[in-house]
Amino acid sequence: MRILITGAAGRLGGRLVEILTQQGHDITGTDLAGDEFEHLDVTNYDTAHRFIVKLRPDVVIHPAAWTDVDGCAREPEKAIQINGFGAQHVALGAAAIGAAVVYISSNEVFDGKTDRPYREYDPTCPANPYGYSKWVGEQAVQHTNPRHYIVRTAWLFAHGGKNFIHAILNAVAAGKPLRVVTDEVANPTYNDDLAEAITQLIDTERYGIYHLVNDGACSRYDFARYFLDKAGHTDTPITAITSDQWPRASVPPAYAPMQNMAGQQIGVQLRPWQQAVDDYLAREGLLR
Repeated sequence: MRILITGAAGRLGGRLVEILTQQGHDITGTDLAGDEFEHLDVTNYDTAHRFIVKLRPDVVIHPAAWTDVDGCAREPEKAIQINGFGAQHVALGAAAIGAAVVYISSNEVFDGKTDRPYREYDPTCPANPYGYSKWVGEQAVQHTNPRHYIVRTAWLFAHGGKNFIHAILNAVAAGKPLRVVTDEVANPTYNDDLAEAITQLIDTERYGIYHLVNDGACSRYDFARYFLDKAGHTDTPITAITSDQWPRASVPPAYAPMQNMAGQQIGVQLRPWQQAVDDYLAREGLLR
């Protein structure tokens, strides 16, 4: 297949480029950052449309997004322009040539006010401006391109770059005290597992909404305690706090784990998050 991947300089986009290239697909990566990939601003409709129509891919995978959740809270209109209308422009370009589109969304399209994991077709109610911007993107994709995959994920951790695991381990290395919230619950998800699952999904042509997260859920505190212990920091204490003791611009959904029901129906399933963390730490040389 000929596949276009936006945000190819990012962790998810970059991993998708690697996997799909290895599988023999004809891959074009785009990004606003760096010179390794073609430059494409998805917020410009005319530019995005011309690029996609000229390339004529079979599938467009769209991980490009503004993922600074607190930044989105400070500049909500910018978040909608990038995450919402950017997705619409990509979906329209794909629809014009009959291509499928894969839109990467978030568990933050839910408000976290439930007592069970969210399923794919549960009602959405965005928790914050970032979640709202991703919800706008979901709506735009669904209404402009019938050949769509909406992939919601959560708490991504990847090799390179910044993530929750890096932040905690760097704080330990710097001798800083650790304070982690106990009342935010979701699915820790390994970037490489998500990328593999997406490549499986596009082979199915089973369009719809998917929750692609590593199996199981935990609090931020339990997540941190798990990987600290696995990395040999069993004696490092963590002070348990609640989210109101950690003020920030954006308020995440308190309880927003997701259940992968749709993916399981077609054999696309991610392993338990603990196994994924172990593999991640081993590849980083941190597993003890």
